[in-house]
Amino acid sequence: MRIFMTGASGWIGSAVVPELHAAGHRIVGLARSAESAAALTAAGVEPLPGGIDDPDSLRAGVSDADGVVHLAFKHDFADYAGAGRTERAAVETLGAALAGSGRPLLIASGVAGLAAGKVATEEDATRHIGPEAPRGGSEQLALSYADRGVRAVAVRFAPSVHGHGDHGFVATLAGIARERGVAGYIGDGTNRWPAVHRDDAARVVRLALEGAGPGSVVHAVGEEGIATRDIAAALGRRLDLPTASTAPDDAAEHFGWIAMFFGLDAPTSSRLTRERLGWAPAGPGLLDDIAAGAYDR
Repeated sequence: MRIFMTGASGWIGSAVVPELHAAGHRIVGLARSAESAAALTAAGVEPLPGGIDDPDSLRAGVSDADGVVHLAFKHDFADYAGAGRTERAAVETLGAALAGSGRPLLIASGVAGLAAGKVATEEDATRHIGPEAPRGGSEQLALSYADRGVRAVAVRFAPSVHGHGDHGFVATLAGIARERGVAGYIGDGTNRWPAVHRDDAARVVRLALEGAGPGSVVHAVGEEGIATRDIAAALGRRLDLPTASTAPDDAAEHFGWIAMFFGLDAPTSSRLTRERLGWAPAGPGLLDDIAAGAYDR
């Protein structure tokens, strides 16, 4: 297939690209800068100038594509509501351009806050509904296009998509630990974070693109839930720092913006994804990656 992809040069996207190439797919990648275009070209991706806030470039990408993989997102926590509006508008543009075609539209979503008091599954509906919801309620919006002739699929990623070179949540926690001189966790640290290795996440994207049905939800989750105190302890051992609890009332001051995520208890299953797509995670676990030095820098 000829795939139009946003976020192809990002952390997850740059792993999805070789995964799709190995399966014989061709990729056109949205490039928001000359640097991004050069990186895409070097990876064997045809660059298309534009951005997710540029509807014309999105429609141009869809026009001759056999499917769409939408991974880009404006990670602007200073204007998270604005980022959500941009995301919603992008999904509306992509969905409308694909309507009636039967072509796939995969969008990136998340598992954080999906279910309270239990292990979340693919059958749990997102709580983020409507334009004012996180990410603009884009998951529900995208899946609604299944009723308009689009093979819409939501790929929910674990909050930690880890590996060497990761600059996301765990890298942020490692940076805070170095700055503070202590690897911290919140409260008793029994709240759990799901995780997935980047290569395993890329494989889920390919399998979903090739075989998930319209309206499907898949979980890119390799480990159901790792206690945050264990994550902190692993960082402490690797960085040669003590490990300590931070009181919930002090979490925002100690951790900054990431406190709202690090304090979540979000155990998540991927059993149905494994059964339906034949996916078997093979990469190292999060604690193994920490021990191997993935977050030393």
